[in-house]
Amino acid sequence: MSAELLINVTPSESRVALIENGILQEIHVERHTKRGLVGNIYRGKVSRVLPGMQAAFVDIGLEKAAFLHASDIVIHNEVVGEVSTSHLEKHDIRELVRDGQDIVVQVVKDPIGTKGARLTTDITIPSRYLVFMPSVTHVGVSQRIEDEAERDRLKTLVSEFCDEEGGFILRTAAEGVSHPEVAADADFLRRLWSKIQQRLKRRKSHVLYEDLPLARRVLRDFVGTELDRIRIDSKLSYQELFQFTKEYVPEMNRKLEYYPGDRPIFDLYDVENEVQRALERRVDLKSGGYLIIDQTEAMTTIDINTGAFVGHRNLEETIFNTNIEATQAIARQLRLRNLGGMILIDFIDMTDNDHKRRVLSSLEGAMAKDRAKVNIHGFTSLGLVEMTRKRTRESLEHILCGECPVCKGRGSVKTLETICFEIMREIVRVNRAYDADKFVVYASPTVVDYLLGEESHMLAELEVFVSKQIKVQAETMYNQDKYDVVMM
Repeated sequence: MSAELLINVTPSESRVALIENGILQEIHVERHTKRGLVGNIYRGKVSRVLPGMQAAFVDIGLEKAAFLHASDIVIHNEVVGEVSTSHLEKHDIRELVRDGQDIVVQVVKDPIGTKGARLTTDITIPSRYLVFMPSVTHVGVSQRIEDEAERDRLKTLVSEFCDEEGGFILRTAAEGVSHPEVAADADFLRRLWSKIQQRLKRRKSHVLYEDLPLARRVLRDFVGTELDRIRIDSKLSYQELFQFTKEYVPEMNRKLEYYPGDRPIFDLYDVENEVQRALERRVDLKSGGYLIIDQTEAMTTIDINTGAFVGHRNLEETIFNTNIEATQAIARQLRLRNLGGMILIDFIDMTDNDHKRRVLSSLEGAMAKDRAKVNIHGFTSLGLVEMTRKRTRESLEHILCGECPVCKGRGSVKTLETICFEIMREIVRVNRAYDADKFVVYASPTVVDYLLGEESHMLAELEVFVSKQIKVQAETMYNQDKYDVVMM
């Protein structure tokens, strides 16, 4: 499988696209004025403790107070020198924090919608091969490193760097690395943690540490991924990334390429059009079937339909083949749109249990490529598939789109007929309450056309009913559901 990263940099925005076999799989967008907060470390102040929710709101200098749950608070037992977390040993939030308390926290989820950032006191700082954790003194190894001998070797390598200041987790990219490389990473992380502690002592600002900018962060996180090349369309960014990879990710250094072409870099693989399609509800399948993806505050729902696909054998085979094809499309769309949280998939009903098992297996196989943590819980009694995907940053739709000024996020507007009937009821109400000579209705041009067209007979009957003249006037600046009834 061929894979490459395309990095597009402008003064206001950075975008990174992951291309696999010529098809866009992931898109990462960062506005320079609205950088993501995940990974940032702050000096916060507890503004409010909520015993009923076993949580606290913490002021970290953002517009909205951040949220810290009791299960995300690490407790250090100084007597026995052990570290525990409150979700393992349940503690009341009032025993853990108090109003006005200063606290060092890290963002684990960006503010999403009306929700503030999600925090933890379990600080983690990642590098190329290691993750430094000041709250523990042991060594952990990524579950994706399956060879027991390699796991033991890595644990032995890193154990010498663990002390009372903190421990380490070995990332998947550490598989096969030598002692000098691990030692360099450990030294770097310890120096970084020392700087954070110095800032904590002398600084009054909230921010103690900010995660890397998008391009560098993606390169760090993609260590261990088989990439053929990394192309950047900014000369300055290329030089910065060249120095960064030379020092921290040398295996990626030779893959960097500066792209000077006249054609926009994202046009090479039709990325711009793919991004536009990723904002639509409907996703067409090659067979003729399609998906409908709806993202809401509570969850994301995905519905599969056969559409124009009629199959070749029988209905059951047609349904099964559509569902199998849908699993691959779903896995790609979840990565591409960066959808997280609870996800409910309504596959086309299958009566054959073997087909259900194979569809579930196909979905699990397709989601195995996803770098985000995924849990698939299987079919429910209603035939729906429940799954979760770890959400840390906002989805593509939330980054690129805003609330519709007409429907206010509902996704629908009242019909012309409904608006006309509302106007008529309003005229009757006003006529009973006040003494008017005549009425003037101001409405959008489409509503006016409907009133004077399909509903003209109803308007005439209303004039007789209220015994008043009713004049209709178009206002080009009015939305479809906006109108005014004025007495004259």
